[in-house]
Amino acid sequence: MKKFLIPIVIFAALGVLLAYGLHLNPRRIPSPLIGKPLPHFDLPVLQNPSRTLTNSDLLGHVVLINIWASWCVSCRDEHPLLVALSHQHVVPIIGVSYKDKPADALAELKVSGNPYQTDLLDANGQTAINWGVYGVPETFVIDRKGIIRYKQIGPITQKALQQKLLPLIHRLEG
Repeated sequence: MKKFLIPIVIFAALGVLLAYGLHLNPRRIPSPLIGKPLPHFDLPVLQNPSRTLTNSDLLGHVVLINIWASWCVSCRDEHPLLVALSHQHVVPIIGVSYKDKPADALAELKVSGNPYQTDLLDANGQTAINWGVYGVPETFVIDRKGIIRYKQIGPITQKALQQKLLPLIHRLEG
């Protein structure tokens, strides 16, 4: 009897684990960096590589950092929202072009519009890796002290912008 009971118990346990896993949201990946300082970076400005931007340049301002790439289809989907947000002057938007060729990134911005106050180049992707980026696009809200307050994985939607990002930005600015 035990011979038959053990496989049935194991199968039932695996079934419970599978059912639990199927109900999880794959977009909800917790970031261990929320509430911690943005890891150090020193990246060249896309339009002027002799100039760099670092963590200390962001201090004193609430900023939105958007990790994007010219080859990223989802980045193109969210781009009009970022352009519209930039025209509202709600928050400075810093772009980080991820594993991209500078000419391709500049061409994409010329065609689609440039929502970024500053756009940086993370050519080898090391900075994004240090920030816990899983893929592009990803967006961070950074407070005035340089602390990560929110991380959006995947493209920003109108709903996420209205219900999460803007209320948080307004709260941090206030």
